[in-house]
Amino acid sequence: MSLHRVVCLLTPPQSTFELACAAEVFGLNRPGLPARYTFDVCTERPGPVPTLAGYDMTVTHGLSALQRAQTVLIPGWVERGSAPPPGVVDALRRAHRRGARIVALCSAAFLLAEAGLLEGRKATTHWRLADELAARHPSIQVEPDVLYVDLGDVATSAGTAAGIDLCLHLIRTDQGAAYANQVARHMVMPPHREGGQVQYATLPLTERTPDSLAPVLDWAAERLHEPLSVDDLAAFGAVSTRTLARRFAEQLGTSPGNWLLRQRVMAARALLEETDLAVETIAARTGLSSAANLRRRFHTLLHTTPAAYRRSFRHDAPGTRTPGTRTPGTRTPGTRTPGTRTPGTRTPGSERLPA
Repeated sequence: MSLHRVVCLLTPPQSTFELACAAEVFGLNRPGLPARYTFDVCTERPGPVPTLAGYDMTVTHGLSALQRAQTVLIPGWVERGSAPPPGVVDALRRAHRRGARIVALCSAAFLLAEAGLLEGRKATTHWRLADELAARHPSIQVEPDVLYVDLGDVATSAGTAAGIDLCLHLIRTDQGAAYANQVARHMVMPPHREGGQVQYATLPLTERTPDSLAPVLDWAAERLHEPLSVDDLAAFGAVSTRTLARRFAEQLGTSPGNWLLRQRVMAARALLEETDLAVETIAARTGLSSAANLRRRFHTLLHTTPAAYRRSFRHDAPGTRTPGTRTPGTRTPGTRTPGTRTPGTRTPGSERLPA
């Protein structure tokens, strides 16, 4: 299997945190985990690149490195008040035209906007910068609350830790849920956060911070095979169903039923990738009750079938495709993400737990 090439485009002064997020996810070789990516950095003018942390980094590759990238990742753009260098804009446009995936973390959404890659499309950035992005680029549908937005060819994230969420989501899209879960486990990361989750708690600081849902989430995740209901989750959390729903909305930006459904589908994805279990058995083990219900949920959430998903992400299967490559105008089965949810909307029936 060929490795997916990720190249980070650095812009001085470079934010060290966003770069570290990308390097941690894509650039490390982890014991017991096969490598699936190569990772490199480049900049417009090779040589010392100043950082916000007060030190310089020596970067040896110029913009020509982007010609070989399958994913171009921009880890922040501090100089968003200035016009971007024409050479950088041209390199990004050429990479996008030939089919590379362009990813912007935090303020780098402004650079993608200047390059015209977000025209008439959805995007997000750090909540503090969302109004500025919307004012400067009125044609962009700015989602101020979500963690990330993945459009397939272009992806943007909110600030700080949301960059890690997006990077792990991209691994999940390229390599499947099981591999992404192993990477997250090596990083000692919490369970996967969907792109549509809110960036921050919506309660004002003067009000009491809501209790963490972490114990409820952990408890439910260990019992996906059981017929859990909202009442069960509320009882474990020692709260009313109304309070539970409010906390889910505040902390996760979704409903208890919708969260549980996505956890079950995620568990089913991992079993399809890692085992030869029949679809009926996987449905029972993940609380989806039947093969028909599992297929229906896959079609709704992933726009594919369990069988097609298994063919795409069983890396030990003969003839498995090279993951993570994109042909312009096409979509890999199962890669549509919930990260583009418009805040304040609700999927009909999302309050009902799956059978």
